Amino acid sequence: MTAYRARLTETDIRRLIKATDDDDRAAAAHKLCRNMDRAKLSEEEREAAQKILRMLAHDAAELVRRAMAVTLKSSDLIPRDVARALAADVDSVALPLISFSPAFSDEDLIEIVQAGSALRQIAVAGRPAVGRDLAAALAEVGCEQAVRTLAANDNADIAEAALGRCIDRFGTSPEIVAAIAYRQVLPLSVTERLVELATDAVREHLVTRHAVAPETAIRLASFARERATVDLVDQASNHADLAIFAAGLNARRALTGSLLLRALARGQMALFEYGVAELAGTPHPRAWLMIHDAGPLGLKAIYDRAGLPPRLFQAFRAGVDTWRMLQSEGADTAGDGFRQQMLQRFLTQRPNAPREDLAYLMERLDQEPAPARSALGAAA
Repeated sequence: MTAYRARLTETDIRRLIKATDDDDRAAAAHKLCRNMDRAKLSEEEREAAQKILRMLAHDAAELVRRAMAVTLKSSDLIPRDVARALAADVDSVALPLISFSPAFSDEDLIEIVQAGSALRQIAVAGRPAVGRDLAAALAEVGCEQAVRTLAANDNADIAEAALGRCIDRFGTSPEIVAAIAYRQVLPLSVTERLVELATDAVREHLVTRHAVAPETAIRLASFARERATVDLVDQASNHADLAIFAAGLNARRALTGSLLLRALARGQMALFEYGVAELAGTPHPRAWLMIHDAGPLGLKAIYDRAGLPPRLFQAFRAGVDTWRMLQSEGADTAGDGFRQQMLQRFLTQRPNAPREDLAYLMERLDQEPAPARSALGAAA
């Protein structure tokens, strides 16, 4: 088999030298490179093969150089000096090697990135493996598409500082924010910044996949829409300290009557309790007793002490009564379907709530999948 390969190689070399047509020489170069790459070469044969590759790298025909680059793009047969020479060639020759060749060192690739060609930066960013220093260089000077490709490459070792630099430069790009958010592992500081910038769908992924606790979400002051805050509680309240959560909301003046009404209407009784306790400056057990007092005065007393708007009291009264009614009917207040059931019952009472809060609640009701909604209608 070795003798057969040797004769075939000699034939291809003669064809390559004698051919005058670029297409013929390119075909010969492709066949020669393929056979050299597949053969088990001795050290002496390997050196001879690399001499041939150096000759091909200087061929006047772009088609011949491209044939070699494409055929050997992932091969360890190409020596570093040949790879570097071809990386400076036209794009059709350079890009296959830049994208895959193991001949390059990280220093070579950083030099390519810093040269500024967008196409070559993108090729580097998508390589099968991207080292930490190389990733840092791409984060610092790479074009937007290169940074997006880097962020989407889970085989890229991107340090926390480099991820932060990507966000600094392209935090307004939804595509880059999403690409970073969907990485397998994210540092907490990066996750916090992304929650501020992401779309609703990407934010939900971050909260679910990367375990963003409510107390972490509270610290995102620039992203403090009440609706979004409650939605984050939906994702994480089962394993969070709601006392700390409520205190954080209050510290940034987000613990409002509107937020608490929305939470209560969606079955978040615990958040309502801790929120009222925080606003009233009362321990949670005492607030709980007053909220759940069967008499007419307990809820009103703690509500007034919390400084909540008097005009909303009847809506809160309706929410607490609805929650109690469902609990007395045996509903699992911790079950997945309870929040939608609570919301539907609450809205059927036509509570005297602000228009924007009712619009929010109706929208949330509308998000319930059809099969679950029919079940809720039967329950109502």
